[in-house]
Amino acid sequence: MNEGNRVPPGAGTEEAAGAGPTPDGDFELARPARPTPLHEPDPYSTPPYGEPGPWAPAPPVQHPGTTPTHGTPLPPPAGPHGPTPAFPGAPAPASPAPAVTGGPATAPAPPSAPLPETAPLQGLTAVPEPVMAGAPIPVPPVAPGPAQDPWGRYDPWGRGPLQQAGAVPDGERRNGRRGRRLLVVWTLAVALVASGIGGVVGAYVEREGLGGEVTLPQAGSVPAGRAPDSVAGIAARALPSVVTLHVSGSGEEGTGTGFVLDDRGHILTNNHVVAAAASGGKISATFSDGDSVRATVVGRDSGYDLAVVQVHGVRGLTPLTLGDSDGVRVGDPVVAIGAPFDLANTVTAGIISAKERPITAGGEEGDGSDVSYVDALQTDAPINPGNSGGPLLDSRAHVIGINSAIRSADGGSDTEGGQAGSIGLGFAIPVNQARRVAEELINDGHATHPVIGVTLDMGYTGDGARIDDHSANGGPAVIEGGPGARAGLAPGDLITRVDGERVHTGEELIVKVRAHRPGDRLRLTVEHGGAEREVSLVLGTSEQN
Repeated sequence: MNEGNRVPPGAGTEEAAGAGPTPDGDFELARPARPTPLHEPDPYSTPPYGEPGPWAPAPPVQHPGTTPTHGTPLPPPAGPHGPTPAFPGAPAPASPAPAVTGGPATAPAPPSAPLPETAPLQGLTAVPEPVMAGAPIPVPPVAPGPAQDPWGRYDPWGRGPLQQAGAVPDGERRNGRRGRRLLVVWTLAVALVASGIGGVVGAYVEREGLGGEVTLPQAGSVPAGRAPDSVAGIAARALPSVVTLHVSGSGEEGTGTGFVLDDRGHILTNNHVVAAAASGGKISATFSDGDSVRATVVGRDSGYDLAVVQVHGVRGLTPLTLGDSDGVRVGDPVVAIGAPFDLANTVTAGIISAKERPITAGGEEGDGSDVSYVDALQTDAPINPGNSGGPLLDSRAHVIGINSAIRSADGGSDTEGGQAGSIGLGFAIPVNQARRVAEELINDGHATHPVIGVTLDMGYTGDGARIDDHSANGGPAVIEGGPGARAGLAPGDLITRVDGERVHTGEELIVKVRAHRPGDRLRLTVEHGGAEREVSLVLGTSEQN
């Protein structure tokens, strides 16, 4: 450094010197007068004891400006001597010092006082580093103005422009709001996508299961109530009144069905169900709730294949309502309840497939005393061995028939004593006929049969019912004083119609007659010797079972 260019700190007060050349030919800038320090200069140049000292001009107040978005490069501010350093503490780019012509001489820095590496203050020109010997240090003139506190906003540890505490630039606020909005949008989008994926995965898991397990779907719960005229509604009302009968006696055992007639414990069933217990056997009646009690025979009739038994000590019995079998039409829905093959409380359903089917059953005795003749209701409701004696119900749960016989596949009719299965041809005794017989069995212990007072030729193969020439014991075929004799019937007459309905065999004539009550009037169409006539007669009574 050129020691001749430096003005040593003087002792005492210096007056303002005018500009003029130095002995070496350089120029020295005029400096304002300032008081002489009261102590020696601090060799370490520590403020306020060295340069620039407390007498240096205070830096101007720096107000915060708008902070650019993160990542935007800052252009260096242009000064009179070139750009300032890009960041605090960085060396300023070198630029040639301008030649000073005229004006006050610049005071050279002392050799022992290096320049501090601080950021240039606003308004001052950065000095290239290192300072070459003899280079003048420009000192800008101090603009006149109001007195300021030089230490009011001075931060000796700051590395950059002074900032107001707590102030947030407008750009940062806008960026913060934009960032928060973007965060909310992304959060909603992620939530929607996650919910969609979760729904798809949940549906797949519910359908396919996890780990290879199979979960079968199940329908929702079904309402407990049922329409009264539905099969379920009919069964619900009728089952408590239906019983399963187990019969043993005379070396035989069998199972059948019956139903409650009244609150006194009378139960109606078929004769062939209880026949084995007629001579001291045992009958057990089991109700739908599982209770079993002993039963005894009240009366039975083989000609109608009906019987009444009675249970004792049972309370709360609910009788089934008896309907009107004469009002039944083909195609009406029906429900059958019984114990087929000893399967108690079995319910089957079908329709009335025909009416007034002449059915004969029995005949095991050989003398015809056990043959039953039924003008039956035909149904396709499945009826099997064990259904005998059970009720055939209409859509109002009223009894319209008593299930008695089936048509088996091996031919012929069966009173369900065997093991033939149902082929959709079942037969029931009309309830109008069964009511009368049941009343007589309960009240009198036996039932009456309507008769015309003639003996029929059961071996006749022609069309119609022929009156035999004599009775089975050799007597007259037409009983003297009987209904037939009073109507003018004679041996050899051929009866072809009853009340206008055609009959083809002697069995059909008996069925038509027994479908009536004693005392009823019938109109018969009779042929004899090629001549046809009509006769009217009143049915008589026979007490023979």
